[in-house]
Amino acid sequence: MNWLGVDVGGTFTDLVLMDRGSGRLQILKTPSTPADQSEGILAGIEKLSLEPDDLERIVHGTTVATNTALESDGANLAVLATRGHGDVLVVGRGNRMIIYNIKAPPNRPLVARSRCFEVRERLRADGSVVTALDENDVAEIGRRLAESGVEAVAVCFLHSYANADHERKAAEILARHLPDAVITTSSEVLPEYREYERFSTTALNAYVAPRMRRYLGELRNRLGSAGIAAPLSIMTSNGGTLPAERVESMPVLSMLSGPAAGVIAAGFIGHAAGFPDIITCDMGGTSTDVCMVRGGEFGMTTEGRVAAFPVKIRQIDINTVGAGGGSIAAVSGGFLTVGPRSAKAYPGPVCFDRGGTEPTVTDANVALGRLGVDQLLGGEIRLDRAAAVAAVERLGAKLGLPAERMAEGILRIAVASMAGAIKEVSVLRGIDPRDFALLAYGGAGPLQAAAIADELGMRTVVVPPMPGNFSAFGLLVADVRRDFVRTRVATIDRLDPAEVREMLAGLVALGDEELEAAGFPSDKRRFAATLDMRYSGQSFELSVPVEVDFTDMAKLVTSFETVYRTRYGGTTGAPIEIVSYRVAAWGLADKPGLPPVEACGTTMDGARRGVRPVIFDDVAHVAPIVDRERMPPNLAIDGPAVIEEAGSSTVVPPGWSAERDRVGCLVLRRRGGDLQ
Repeated sequence: MNWLGVDVGGTFTDLVLMDRGSGRLQILKTPSTPADQSEGILAGIEKLSLEPDDLERIVHGTTVATNTALESDGANLAVLATRGHGDVLVVGRGNRMIIYNIKAPPNRPLVARSRCFEVRERLRADGSVVTALDENDVAEIGRRLAESGVEAVAVCFLHSYANADHERKAAEILARHLPDAVITTSSEVLPEYREYERFSTTALNAYVAPRMRRYLGELRNRLGSAGIAAPLSIMTSNGGTLPAERVESMPVLSMLSGPAAGVIAAGFIGHAAGFPDIITCDMGGTSTDVCMVRGGEFGMTTEGRVAAFPVKIRQIDINTVGAGGGSIAAVSGGFLTVGPRSAKAYPGPVCFDRGGTEPTVTDANVALGRLGVDQLLGGEIRLDRAAAVAAVERLGAKLGLPAERMAEGILRIAVASMAGAIKEVSVLRGIDPRDFALLAYGGAGPLQAAAIADELGMRTVVVPPMPGNFSAFGLLVADVRRDFVRTRVATIDRLDPAEVREMLAGLVALGDEELEAAGFPSDKRRFAATLDMRYSGQSFELSVPVEVDFTDMAKLVTSFETVYRTRYGGTTGAPIEIVSYRVAAWGLADKPGLPPVEACGTTMDGARRGVRPVIFDDVAHVAPIVDRERMPPNLAIDGPAVIEEAGSSTVVPPGWSAERDRVGCLVLRRRGGDLQ
């Protein structure tokens, strides 16, 4: 029986097929079909020549929810709010995203004020009722919305995290008038405090839900028509998977679907290769995603954003920058810019010969000889070097630069952008990236990895097996995961350890119930707890890990002060508050093994495919072209060199060396000085 991981990116759809009997992995890339992602998925499955009955499980990383929000083509949405609070989504927060422009216009709200309906009801912060829900008011709004053809409704009442009764009742009434609409309550999506973030996350969930429902329904229908009955799971932003039916109603959970899968795979590979401290660099066609992994553990955050909209769902702490292989280079105001505009899958970079006219990062790599044209990209696309050189040359003429200088300038700007993204998750948090290895993947990541490491002073780069399909591989090693949260603000001097333990136990019980329903036996369930804590008077919290069976309040104080001191350099001595209680529940899935590393002789002779000119710092080097799969383990090759494989190429610049390690990773080391 087979498991299939499918990750849809902006340029390619990546597939990894695992035979659970033999452990053999098969990889495939096929062009993405942005208008309907399911077309690219079915095309890829057809090319794998699968027998439908041999497919046991499908795990899918999708960008449908994210693209819907970014492209502003979601549902006809309405919002119900507590009377007097209909402006929450319009007003938002008082902080300016463009700090130094006092005339910067406010962000456009997800829903117009005219589509926010106020309902007579009111709760206190502890959940007690001040004003009962006016059910007639809700029914009248439901009738009006039915006449206007609304597709989705977000119900966002004040303090519903403490008492969900009013929201649930309002949803029931609305469902009677809007049987075909998606109705979402904030107490279901995000039962924690901070009205704007809770309202925004709930409204965004409702906004993208109809399109997600249509997409997943169509995908299941197409799979069924092909005779495939394997259950479909979706990767979620917290690094776990959920059944597609669950994600249909909660698509906001999948906003960082593909990038999260890559981080999960990175932790898996980093552990196997002996690199517990890594910074991931996932460079695809449209963007680059970076994340820090320390001691094998990745950070989590509730401060994510999609476009201008906050998404407070717990997610892997990934930083994204608009620099990818398809990022377009242009001259604006006499300066060279690279990204965030992308050539996407169609027409794609100029070298794809599909009608693209503006040079991209991929065109620059082709023009410099770093990306070869002898092999079909993704097994399908023949690259046109002459077209890439001509496009780069046209851009260079605007700045008086020859094609080679222009191409190197494009790559340097892209590298600076990606290095900046890494600094945001490291240097700006008081962490030295030189203490980490850079784990690079994605179709374009290994091409730029050593240059990014040089920019940051990092000495080691790790390129995992199957880098071009790495996020799809991550889908197969991810466990099922659900996060549960409850807000209850209190200073710790007013809390008994039994109260904290009781709150956590209630969340564990919810996770137990869900994992049992999903078929996980008790020995395949794992739980972890954290508390959101702060000093009284502060506006934001830090996440502090605690034992699920919490008993020691003094230890909790010490843990909080350690976390606070690490982040801010000291403590304040003010009273300490617990704000929210969180429990992560995992259903532990079977993990595939890594492809075996075969002995390939004792010299590089059998791995050499030939040579070609490759340009570094305006100098053309005759660099060897090496087949990764035929490289002998633990035998280093000095740069300049290019190591090619299906789905990606790794550039080894002058001053660097590369070898294939015992688990199949390429390990690049900067020569000279101390090596990590």
